[in-house]
Amino acid sequence: MSTTVLYMSMSVDGFIAGPNVAKGNGLGDDGHRLHEWFLPDADAERRKGDHLTGVNREVMDEVSATGAVVVGRRTFELAGGWGGDHHDGVPIFVLSRRRPDPEFQWPGVSYVGDVTAAMSMAKDAAGGKDVLVHGARTARLALAAGVLDELQIHLVPVLLGQGEPLFEDMPPDHVELELLRAVDGPGVTHLRYRVRAEG
Repeated sequence: MSTTVLYMSMSVDGFIAGPNVAKGNGLGDDGHRLHEWFLPDADAERRKGDHLTGVNREVMDEVSATGAVVVGRRTFELAGGWGGDHHDGVPIFVLSRRRPDPEFQWPGVSYVGDVTAAMSMAKDAAGGKDVLVHGARTARLALAAGVLDELQIHLVPVLLGQGEPLFEDMPPDHVELELLRAVDGPGVTHLRYRVRAEG
């Protein structure tokens, strides 16, 4: 059965991007630092991840084995929609209540207005593989709706001091997590948690 997994690189002080996130600056000012563990430079060949070894390679192989993607509209548009292809043609479900702009319409990309429906559709489409979840707001909505199964946090040893926080404006009820894995790789600690069901 498919598992919905938030994959997110994050600073020790809880930021997933630097300040001033905008089109053309999708990771914000100095936010690229959070992705250096798998994107050490702008070399196109290295962007494929072929340079990775050990734990970092294993984690990126997990990400690459995704069967579908659920993403918030803002994240999707800041990433240029990945040209309509995030992981070798897997279905992409964009959480949005507005109609898509023509520049962000591709085959395989569906716009869904409800997080529970988006997660359900993605699980059905994933063919038993994990569903990759992108976007802080989408993660918070999915947690609140009880439809996010796991969190994979790539904790980068840096304090950004400001920027885009992952868990801003969460409801007052706490969410219990069960640690499934904690492993160190070069420049990052990979933490994987299961979201515990209530009761």
